[in-house]
Amino acid sequence: MGKLITLILAALIAVVPTAAGAQARTKRLVDCATARCVALTFDDGPSRYTTKLLDLLDEAGAKGTFFVVGQNTARYPDVLKRMVAEGHELGSHTQNHANLTRLSAEKAYKEIMGPMPDLEAAGASVTLMRPPYGATNGTVGRAAERAGLAQILWTVDPEDWRVRNSAVVARRVLAHTKRGSIVLVHDIHPTTVAAMPKVIAELKRRGYELVTVSELLGDRIKPGVRLP
Repeated sequence: MGKLITLILAALIAVVPTAAGAQARTKRLVDCATARCVALTFDDGPSRYTTKLLDLLDEAGAKGTFFVVGQNTARYPDVLKRMVAEGHELGSHTQNHANLTRLSAEKAYKEIMGPMPDLEAAGASVTLMRPPYGATNGTVGRAAERAGLAQILWTVDPEDWRVRNSAVVARRVLAHTKRGSIVLVHDIHPTTVAAMPKVIAELKRRGYELVTVSELLGDRIKPGVRLP
């Protein structure tokens, strides 16, 4: 019996450092109260261009927040899982990219919840949503609160959906981004993904930490609340 206990204790001692080491490798130590934090957010995906974007973020040690559309999530389950595994944040951008202000409270809630099964299957812990077009009102706020999700808008919009030019997108992002910015771009456009190497490299050169929305906003995130 004594020998058995000794073997069990030895096994536990061997396992604990390994687990602690893994946690140390994956834990983020970014304090946006003191660091120069910026959140890059990507709407409307996933798409066939998202994997390239994830490669870019991984190479730079940067994190992003992806507001995904339910119409696309079922097509890219492995991409969603990779996002979660690499420490990115996922949020709902509704099922059909609907203008929620034109819907009843019940329909708005169902739209917000549309992508949730796919996000949960990927292992994501979801606390955020982004209303399409930034369109929100009291009804949308109540639907988001019912879903347990904060409403996240943005502070920098290069209109990459309108201007499909990588150089212009990069220039606009870099011209307006400052500490605390939430940048809106779309990973469904190849020109946007092509702009990201310059954007990421220059923001890091300026001393910014590229973090998730939850890392940036912290305890300001509450169900139904509109931020920023």
